[in-house]
Amino acid sequence: MEAARSVLFQYNGMCLQGPSGVPGRDGNPGANGIPGTPGIPGRDGLKGEKGECMRESIEESWTPNFKQCSWSALNYGIDLGKIAECTFTKMRSNSALRVLFSGSLRLKCRSACCQRWYFTFNGAECAGPLPIEAIIYLDQGSPELNSTINIHRTSSVEGLCEGINAGLVDIAIWVGTCSDYPRGDASTGWNSVSRIIIEELPK
Repeated sequence: MEAARSVLFQYNGMCLQGPSGVPGRDGNPGANGIPGTPGIPGRDGLKGEKGECMRESIEESWTPNFKQCSWSALNYGIDLGKIAECTFTKMRSNSALRVLFSGSLRLKCRSACCQRWYFTFNGAECAGPLPIEAIIYLDQGSPELNSTINIHRTSSVEGLCEGINAGLVDIAIWVGTCSDYPRGDASTGWNSVSRIIIEELPK
């Protein structure tokens, strides 16, 4: 029998394959391997294009700069000329000046009249953009009535002026005539406090 089986195997030239077995279970994870050696350093990349130059604009902080000149009672009765002045130190050329005069103003006359109160900067009126002024006009009305009008009112002359260089600035309040109208009897700062306030402002 053994001889016959041996002959059969030799005759066929191959072994008979039995049925597949049951698949085995996954094995346990293996231990970490030995760390590899460092790789070869990479080459430098191509040079990039030149970038644009960007400037950072750093604005300097603004320091308040203001001044007040005041008078307890000017009682100034002139009709033409300088009433009061205040010297101010302007820190920057590209800034504006805010000016304010506050005080009692009065005008009286028998016939129609007009007076003008205005600021000057170093002797010249503001040109950036226009003069800083205030007027009082009194109509003719009744000669008998106008002859008794004598009202003093606290009023203000205020505005902004640009284009003034840095440094000392002589700022003054003046009284003058209005164009095409006769002058009257003007009074400034009667029996009360008058003041000029000056402030430098960023543009």
